[in-house]
Amino acid sequence: MNQKSAELPTTVRNFSVQLSPTPRGARLARLLATEQLRSWGLPLDPARQLVAELASNAAGHGRVPGRDFRLTLYVVGDTLRIEVTDTRAERLPHPQTPDPDAESGRGLLLVEALAHRWGVTEGRFPRKTVWAELRCTPPEPGF
Repeated sequence: MNQKSAELPTTVRNFSVQLSPTPRGARLARLLATEQLRSWGLPLDPARQLVAELASNAAGHGRVPGRDFRLTLYVVGDTLRIEVTDTRAERLPHPQTPDPDAESGRGLLLVEALAHRWGVTEGRFPRKTVWAELRCTPPEPGF
């Protein structure tokens, strides 16, 4: 038997939900992601912190009245990809070092520290997707 036939097929899992660009929508994104990760048997942290930061940014900086944001989770092999898509393509995120006394402005620094990779993909105007990837242990077969 050759090695190729002995390999198991890669399991792909995904979850996607559209939410209001409000603090409540950002909290709901974190709660729904937590439950989805739990149902897949994946570690909750640091994934839920990444979801919280990206959703909070979409609700705060990516907010356009009347336009929702989308949270999408993908698991392919041993990689969890978290995507948050909003409709403020003209406002691309970039990490900044805030003043030591600032009460906010550290979200992308946290994303940069927690994620194995992260970035921004410009979509069909006016959309952009901010994504973060984590390596994780895939669920057991049949889970």
